[in-house]
Order: sequence, then structure tokens, then C-alpha cells
Amino acid sequence: MRIQFLGTGGYHPNSRRQTAGLFLAEQGILIDAGTGTYRLPELLRTEELDVFLTHGHLDHVIGLTYLLVPLELGQLKECRVHAAPEVLETVRQHLFAPGLFPMEPRFDYRELAERVELGGLTLTHHPLKHPGGSRGYKLTDGSVTLVAITDTTVDGTYDDFVRGADVLIHECYFSDENQKWCEVTGHSATTMVADLARRTAVGRLYLTHIDPYQPGEDPVGLATARELFLRTFVAEDLLTIEC
Repeated sequence: MRIQFLGTGGYHPNSRRQTAGLFLAEQGILIDAGTGTYRLPELLRTEELDVFLTHGHLDHVIGLTYLLVPLELGQLKECRVHAAPEVLETVRQHLFAPGLFPMEPRFDYRELAERVELGGLTLTHHPLKHPGGSRGYKLTDGSVTLVAITDTTVDGTYDDFVRGADVLIHECYFSDENQKWCEVTGHSATTMVADLARRTAVGRLYLTHIDPYQPGEDPVGLATARELFLRTFVAEDLLTIEC
């Protein structure tokens, strides 16, 4: 299973990071459609795309507007957008309101099923604590497992969902110095994420959804994370990993 990070920042892009997007080119699967979605056309290997949204916040859905041209040019023959009903309603009513974006792309909107079989992978999901709600996704091909968790505060409620994953991709918006903002904003900080990886015995941890006001080489305090969980990495835009 090969996964590419289209965007690893939160809230808004900066000179280093676009906002959320995880792309599995071989299966034509995109998890979240942030600003990094502009990169998708040159990376496509399939004529069909399945987009799975974690929630409806703008930094995770604005890239849906960028799919208009690939659909109109025929580079994409079909694009299915999977999400909770309230997220689909938000996208259709607000992101594609005529006064905001007057030409709605030809999407096939689908209410998120409990289990989806797609491209040889099984996808399941778990609710997360975040203002307005969010969803974590698990993908497995029967031999390896990837879990993607974004926009939540680590609270112990999804430990079993994460447990034993070969790769855990988890948001880490704040360094420990700014942990006081986690509960207020619905995000996570370095130590709490690394401790989650340690106690759930995952294989590798990739930190993403980084605070855009921290554009440096080490925005989250990587050494702190590695004291708890050695196999921790900070994801960068366009990084490709094997699971």
C-alpha cells in the first residue's frame, strides 16, 4: 500500500505545506481534499476517484473545487465523494453555493457506509472528538493496515481503532508548548500523540496537520516524540511512504 501526502498543514497553506490530503494513486483514493488537491491531476493513475472526507471544515474540503477541470476535461470519468450525511450537506449547500462557486462539479455524493471495499482494500472509520465532528479512517489489504486520524484531541476513545496499525498518520497541530490550545480547538500536541502510538503498539507514526505558523524544520519537537516512540516522523508535502 503506497500513500502520498498531498498536504501536511492545517488551517491554511504556507510556503512549506498545503492543507490536508492523503492520496493512494494505485487505488484512486483520496482522504480529504485540502489545498494540496491542486497537485492531483499530474498524479492520477485511474480515471475514477473516491474521496473520503473526515469532516466539513474548509481546509479539508476546498480542494473539491479543484476537481472541476479534471472532470470537465475527461481526465476523471467519475468522482465519488463519501462522507457523513451532514458533511455532504455542508459541501453541497455552502462550498458549492451559486454565489460562492457557480459551477458544481459532477460528483456522485455517497453517504459513508460502515465498510467500503475498494481497489483491494477494506476501509472502515471511527468517530472523533472535534468541533462539528470528524472521522478517522482505517485501510487494510489483509496484510498491512494504515490508520489516518486528523482533527481531534487524543482522548483514549479510539485506541482500539488504532491499535496494531503498521502505519499511523496522526495530526499534531501543536508542540507541547502550546498544548493549552488543544481542547479549545479540537487538536493534538506532540507528547499525547507519541504516547498514543506507544501504548497502541503501532509500527510507525507520521505527524501531520501541522500549525501553519510553524514552517520550520522541526515544528512539533520531534526529539520529544521520539523519547516516547522512536519510530516517529514529521510528514512533508509529497512524501510517499509504503505501508
